Amino acid sequence: MKKTLTFLLLTFITYSSAFSWGKTGHRVVGQIAYDHLTSKAKKNIQAILGDEHLGMVGNYMDFIRADRTKDFMTPWHYCTIPDGKTYQEAGVPEEGDAIQTINRLIKELTSKEFTYESEIENLKYLVHMVGDIHQPLHVGNGEDYGGNNVKVDFMWDKSYNLHRVWDSGLIDHQQLSYTEYVKWIDTATVAEIEKWQSEGIMIWVDEALSYRKAVYDIPENGKLRYDYNYTHIRTVNERLLKAGIRLAGILNEIYG
Repeated sequence: MKKTLTFLLLTFITYSSAFSWGKTGHRVVGQIAYDHLTSKAKKNIQAILGDEHLGMVGNYMDFIRADRTKDFMTPWHYCTIPDGKTYQEAGVPEEGDAIQTINRLIKELTSKEFTYESEIENLKYLVHMVGDIHQPLHVGNGEDYGGNNVKVDFMWDKSYNLHRVWDSGLIDHQQLSYTEYVKWIDTATVAEIEKWQSEGIMIWVDEALSYRKAVYDIPENGKLRYDYNYTHIRTVNERLLKAGIRLAGILNEIYG
């Protein structure tokens, strides 16, 4: 079972045209997180990042894909849970996945004892992966490479697949900068923030799974138009907002 899942995961990476939220999505998550940091956490994180900003580093893990020495990180972007199975039943590939890696990074950033590279690198990885795991298709079904094999025509553009629609298509269709996007969706109440930050990673995964049926509810002709945007943009915005709020909670625990 583990070997089969590993093969599926590696094949997903080979065929994937998009690894995660697009550039705007990751910047939205990072900026929301920054806006919800404590003063102490902001100061400590900025000391690590130097001239860089938390709102901009979320794309780093995609930018370094050209470095072949980091190929071992490719399974960290997602996890695979086939329909009708739990995460435990599916089994975890030897290379790890997003769930294992997020938990490891939190532990290592807290202890300052790192398995891979430096604190700044691992902080950037955490920002990226907390965003990734909130994208519903990064909790894959193990059958279509996270929706990359589901070809669609999104807003009269036939070059899309379902994964790309959720990574960037729906977000970019709003025609907002990442700062404008943050202003639009960062409306969480104090009660929502407390609730979301108290929920563990398996709750995040269960949320992603709960959207799977709706995400794949596409016409037989594969034409996704305004109705698909209208139906799903609220879900996209919720996932981005929860990712940013939860990331802030983690970083406040580590650095605040």
